[in-house]
Amino acid sequence: MEPKKNPKYDLSRKSTLFFNIGLVISLLMVVVAFEWKSYDEVADLSGYVGDDDIEILDIPITEQPPPPPPQEVPKELEIIEVEDEEEVEDEPPIQDMADIETESVIETPVIVAPPVKKEVVQEIFDIVEEEAQPRGGMQAFYEFLGKNIDYPRQAVRLSIEGTAYVRFVIDEQGNVESAEVVEGRELGYGLDEEAIRVIKLTKWTPGKQRGRAVKQRKILPVKFKLQK
Repeated sequence: MEPKKNPKYDLSRKSTLFFNIGLVISLLMVVVAFEWKSYDEVADLSGYVGDDDIEILDIPITEQPPPPPPQEVPKELEIIEVEDEEEVEDEPPIQDMADIETESVIETPVIVAPPVKKEVVQEIFDIVEEEAQPRGGMQAFYEFLGKNIDYPRQAVRLSIEGTAYVRFVIDEQGNVESAEVVEGRELGYGLDEEAIRVIKLTKWTPGKQRGRAVKQRKILPVKFKLQK
């Protein structure tokens, strides 16, 4: 019968552990050997001289005299010839205008504008106490129109006939003004213009209202008729 080892007392199992421990200790010893410091002998300082043994010498301070001021070089004098100046009379001082008392007060002229003439608008009457009449009477008036009317050529060529009613105003002197053909009664073809022209040539005796000459408005027919 082969004898068996007790595992509790078997040291071969821990041989590896012991080997590692020994290796670590060896390495530590090597490191300590390299790190070990050696000191030299202590120097003898018995012969050291302290500060108290040093002799201090008093050095006198020598004052340096200031440098002498630079010598001034005399400048050459330039002689300028001055001409005799004319005596200038002193101008009298200008007196402040506020101190001058005016002896007389200048009055501002008053400009009076001429009175504005009011334009008197003459009233135009349609009916008056004394009617305006053509000088020489109505018969002479129509005869004058017949002799002085110039029948427009265009109206003659187109055989245009008719009556133009002219409205006009006779002023205080008997002159014709503001002549025009009544609206809506125009003939055209130059007949209206010819009627107005001839009416303006006539002369009148002005109408009167309360014994005073006044303006009067009238409407008269002007008949255009071609001779056949």
